[in-house]
Amino acid sequence: MLRPAMREREPAPKDEYRRRESLHQARAANSRRFEERISRARLGVALTAALVAWLAFGAAVLSPWWLAAPALAFATLVVVHGRVRGRCRQAERRAAFYRRGLARLAGQWAGAGRTGDRFRDPRHPYADGLDLFGEGSLYELLCDARTRMGEETIAAWLLAPSDPASVRARQTAVQALTPRLDLREDLAVLGEEVAATARPDALASLATSAASPPGMRLRLGAAAIGAATLAAVVSWALGWAPSSVALGALAIQSLIRGRLGRHVLEADRAVAGHGPDLDLLAAVFERFEREPPGSPLLVRLHADLMSQGWRPSRAVGRLRVWVDLLDARRNQFFVPFDVLTMWSVHCALAVEAWRVRHGASVAAWLSAAGQLEALCSLAGYASEHPDDVYPTIEEARVCFEAEALGHPLIPDASCVRNDVALGGTARVLIVSGSNMSGKSTLLRAVGANTVLALAGAPVRASRLRLSLLYPGATLLIRDSLQEGTSRFYAELIRLRDLVRIADGPIPLLFLLDEILHGTNSHDRRLGAAAVVHGLTQRGAIGLITTHDLALSEVAEDPAVHAVNVHFADRLEDGRMLFDYRMRPGVVRTSNALALMRTLGLWPEAPPSGPEGPRHQAGGTS
Repeated sequence: MLRPAMREREPAPKDEYRRRESLHQARAANSRRFEERISRARLGVALTAALVAWLAFGAAVLSPWWLAAPALAFATLVVVHGRVRGRCRQAERRAAFYRRGLARLAGQWAGAGRTGDRFRDPRHPYADGLDLFGEGSLYELLCDARTRMGEETIAAWLLAPSDPASVRARQTAVQALTPRLDLREDLAVLGEEVAATARPDALASLATSAASPPGMRLRLGAAAIGAATLAAVVSWALGWAPSSVALGALAIQSLIRGRLGRHVLEADRAVAGHGPDLDLLAAVFERFEREPPGSPLLVRLHADLMSQGWRPSRAVGRLRVWVDLLDARRNQFFVPFDVLTMWSVHCALAVEAWRVRHGASVAAWLSAAGQLEALCSLAGYASEHPDDVYPTIEEARVCFEAEALGHPLIPDASCVRNDVALGGTARVLIVSGSNMSGKSTLLRAVGANTVLALAGAPVRASRLRLSLLYPGATLLIRDSLQEGTSRFYAELIRLRDLVRIADGPIPLLFLLDEILHGTNSHDRRLGAAAVVHGLTQRGAIGLITTHDLALSEVAEDPAVHAVNVHFADRLEDGRMLFDYRMRPGVVRTSNALALMRTLGLWPEAPPSGPEGPRHQAGGTS
């Protein structure tokens, strides 16, 4: 069992976050005070310039050259003012980064981060049931990526289990990145102005070279024709050449420009409007290039960034220059110069030459950047949860064995933990219990920690050993008016999908909540027994929750290898109390009628007859 590498001399995350937030707030306040002084100085210089102008042009007692001094001073103050304002915004964003961290540590993070709603898929076998995406989701808790590649990498790691070798490599990389708070802080404030709209992943089109890459002769020829045309027009304007020379040069250039127009269109499709994307991408690359690797996976990702001996930040920065020059032709005042010099053609050919040189590396760059951002997000989570452990990945047998397992979305102070053991003689846990006692939360805790474990992150437990598992859940199964399906039929479809997963190469971890509760008790018991028996025969392990105590008889089938466990409750002073502790055996109480009575939906004295006493004795609820 691997534990996070927390050194005793390191301050607790909350203390370090508070210290750094105060430091950046103080820097922002100092910058604001300095900015105010510069603003007053600019006003003073402007008034001085007005006085000098009056003395020079009104009273004629000073030379107009005296205006150069206040003009130079004003220009200098403008530059300094811009830099101070930038430092102030940077300090404010860094302070905000730590405020968000403190909110997470206080359990007040839901709705303040990236929810990942665009990754939601109601047909996914476990995403909705385990709260992977949406407000207050596991994705929102984990994701601190700056680019869409990073966001998509995190989502991909959560949506499908990774092989044991990949999981171990990520664990080592996350442990190496966990102490690097400066790296996470720098990434959090990179390109803040454009990060909300930037889409560096759209630059994947650059990964393919042009169908017919431009040669050096073509580029030199285009440059010569543009220079000759400009020279002919300038000569005509100065009276050195007749108009026929200028018109002839323009006509020849127009023909050549038409032949080369496809290069402009192709370059425009690839990079038009992606200036902010390139800025953000270059900033992320540059920050990762400066960070020394600390694990084999990080070494490999750095090697992917440094392919062909080029620093990707430098290469992307060069492309950014050509994109700016190409976009300049959209300015109406620049059009005449573009026509005279074939400016857009030269820029388009330069963009295509860049694609020829670096296009083969773009896919590796984007993938490496996404993985590095994802690993940094997991490292941030590990840093803020120093008591969570890295699980051991078992390859010799199918199992899920946890001690003190809790749900990662529940604040640690209120998280009740339970031991869970699946595999070997106990392949299924049949969990009975009253309403709100903790049955569904246990299923979510097992599933969420499995997802974390097989993504490479630490888990909410004191110990966890598990094999490669594919979770499948019937939590949050809903009916659909659009598709004309009932909740019961939707559950049957999900169960069919889980059977297909169990037939696949990765063992299934099934999490069945109130299985088949849309039918009568007799059919439910027979159907549930058949489903569980079929899944276990396929090598699956899992948990089933139920209110129907008849389902506990499934454990009597020796072929199923099931064990009954339950959650209990007690009624004190009209209030239902739960301890959320899992116990062996079958529950023998029910709180349904007690809850109805507290809400005035059931009489204080139960009606006579067998119905009331039977429910109170715990038959079904």
